[in-house]
Amino acid sequence: MQDISSRMDAVCRRFEELSMRLNQPDAAADPTLFRKLMREYHDTEPVVEAYRDWQTALDHLAQAKALLEEPGSLDPDFKQMIQQEISEKSQDVAKLENNLKILLLPKDVNDGKNVIMEIRSGAGGEEAALFAHSLLRMYTMYAQNHGWTLELLNLNETELGGVKEAIVSVDGAGAYNRLKYESGVHRVQRVPETETQGRIHTSTATVAVIPQAEEVDFALDMKDLRIDTFRSSGAGGQHINKTSSAIRVTHIPTGTVVECQNERSQFQNKDKALEILRSRLLAQKQKEQQDAINAQRQGQVGTGDRSEKIRTYNFPQDRCTDHRIGLTVHNLEKIMDGNLDEVIDALATREQTEKLQRLGG
Repeated sequence: MQDISSRMDAVCRRFEELSMRLNQPDAAADPTLFRKLMREYHDTEPVVEAYRDWQTALDHLAQAKALLEEPGSLDPDFKQMIQQEISEKSQDVAKLENNLKILLLPKDVNDGKNVIMEIRSGAGGEEAALFAHSLLRMYTMYAQNHGWTLELLNLNETELGGVKEAIVSVDGAGAYNRLKYESGVHRVQRVPETETQGRIHTSTATVAVIPQAEEVDFALDMKDLRIDTFRSSGAGGQHINKTSSAIRVTHIPTGTVVECQNERSQFQNKDKALEILRSRLLAQKQKEQQDAINAQRQGQVGTGDRSEKIRTYNFPQDRCTDHRIGLTVHNLEKIMDGNLDEVIDALATREQTEKLQRLGG
């Protein structure tokens, strides 16, 4: 407890500093500084509130123990009542202390970033592409539920409305912190609309979640880039327009290629393509530096083989199973409509528990 108190003294002092700093004219006059201070304030506020709740619970527990230790004999019923209260308040203290320890865990440096999400069809042909479309819809609705902004950066569709590849940006508080758990191979088991015999097919789609890099995070050298233009095309190769507005950017040193064709102008598509490229290269750099395989694109996606799944969506049995934690939930329609918090909460809790164990908490 002494360790928590000493750490929290510094956190509380910083919180007070931020409160005062945000009310100063120079902070309000600088939008970039104000956003930075406000983000830190919002990150620190729940920690301070949890610390105050824990201190209050400790005070209540001490008061109950003091009653039991008062000189003189206590009525047996009253004594039993106090002992029961001490037991309950001890549980409250333990629960609040554990919550505080979780909030004090080292944060992922990318948790506050926006997201580039890449969804691709895997094994299973057209049914895999249709499933990738279902995942795109699911994440679009999940983003809407959280008040995030989702923007489609690039889309490669099939003639039946499936998705070969979709790249989106998701902007909003907590986007990477929540969506990072979605990286990997997603498996679906269902009867495709094109199946005449009613047989269940198994298909996959891959999802990669990359923290969105800003220019200050990763600077691109334009001499390392080859930029080509081509005509935007839809399913089956039909041209959407007659001008070469689509952009293909190749990072020559790494061979990384990004295409973007969803905007109307070359300028807009180039900006979006560079944004995706910068994020991919930063993710690769972080992977090399930290060996953080689960947070990076190559480690997340694998080959798309059915055996590499992180989650299975079984439509005939109306269940969704996350294989990383052995969690199964039912009401698949609700999940596919973007109600993912039950699964993501469980994954976040497991990660926090593992961190606490590693730190001896």
